Amino acid sequence: MHRFLIVVEKAGTNFSAYSPDLPGCAATGSTPEETKARMQSAIDLHLRGLREDRLPIPEPSAIAEYVEVAS
Repeated sequence: MHRFLIVVEKAGTNFSAYSPDLPGCAATGSTPEETKARMQSAIDLHLRGLREDRLPIPEPSAIAEYVEVAS
C-alpha cells in the first residue's frame, strides 16, 4: 500500500487536486470531499497504468507543513 500526499485547491467555482509525487495525475470536483474521492480513483488508475506499462511506482516523498507569518 502507498500513501500519497494530495493538494486540494479552490479553482473558481469548483475544486481541483493533484499529487506532487505523481505528475500528470489530477482530478476535479464540486466539493473538497468529491474532489478527494475522485483523486483517490485517479491515483488508483494512474498506478495501474504504471504497472501495466512496467514502469516504477514512485515512492511517496512529498510532505506538507503550515508556517505562521506575521501580517
